[in-house]
Amino acid sequence: MKSVVSLRIGRVRDWVIGALLLAALLVTVELAVGWSTLLAPWASFPPQTLIWLVALLALSYVLRAIRVYEYYVRRLEGRFVLVLRLSVLHNVANNLLPMRAGELVFPWLMRRYFGHDFLGAAFSLVWIRVLDLHFLGLIGLWILSLRHPSWIWWGLAGCWLAALALLAWVGRGGARWAPRSRPGRALARVAEAAPRDLGVIARVYLWTAASWSLKFAAFAGVLQHFMAVDFWRVLAGVMGAELSSVLPFHGIAGSGSYELAAVAALVPLGVEPRLALSGAVNLHLFLLGATLLFGALALLLPRSVIDDND
Repeated sequence: MKSVVSLRIGRVRDWVIGALLLAALLVTVELAVGWSTLLAPWASFPPQTLIWLVALLALSYVLRAIRVYEYYVRRLEGRFVLVLRLSVLHNVANNLLPMRAGELVFPWLMRRYFGHDFLGAAFSLVWIRVLDLHFLGLIGLWILSLRHPSWIWWGLAGCWLAALALLAWVGRGGARWAPRSRPGRALARVAEAAPRDLGVIARVYLWTAASWSLKFAAFAGVLQHFMAVDFWRVLAGVMGAELSSVLPFHGIAGSGSYELAAVAALVPLGVEPRLALSGAVNLHLFLLGATLLFGALALLLPRSVIDDND
């Protein structure tokens, strides 16, 4: 008998906080800059450039799907189109739902589409996020090297890359070191979800690096149109915006939290606050527009839902 697996997309409190952040953003922009002034630069954005940047972002989404496919290659072999649908819808949910509730969509769809254990998929997502943060660390070192060129950054980057070997160690035996307590058992499950094969880790990491590189290129191209500042400052603004996901609060569609993180990254670097706010809001509008477009296209991809008796 087929059972229906429901997904809870955030608590009422999350939606209330998200709505308050959205309202605060709308009012702040109107008082500090004015919406008409903030949106005016879009009229001078070359259409060909905008299409190219959207294409770069779309390709980064495809590469994210390839990453998931490589991570589960033995289980998902021959089903890439469905993996692409899953990956894009997961990213759409992440970009639109408050308080990172969208992360739950990944294990839910893994269970619905492929019959994968919900918790197992959630723990695997933890490792994918570890790789994301690791590569963002490399981008951070690159930004520092652009600001203050030195061989030290290259040395640190090499050491940072060597730390990936720890992931293989965790996957091959880290669970044995977990304590026997209930939290320890949870840690053991997380460790068991880590990839064990160095080749898989390398391939997944390369797809991670490629997807983030394209995303940063697209976002930097957009942000630079709205802020005539040094390229390293633009990259720092993109970095701040992307790291908004680690904040303890996250608005509806990231509204408020995304801009706050970007402005917090830019203002200490000498960018005028109103300029930083204008750039952050317009970058976010680009992201949301692309999100809706990609989500609509993903829904056109064929799908197959398996029976699930849990």
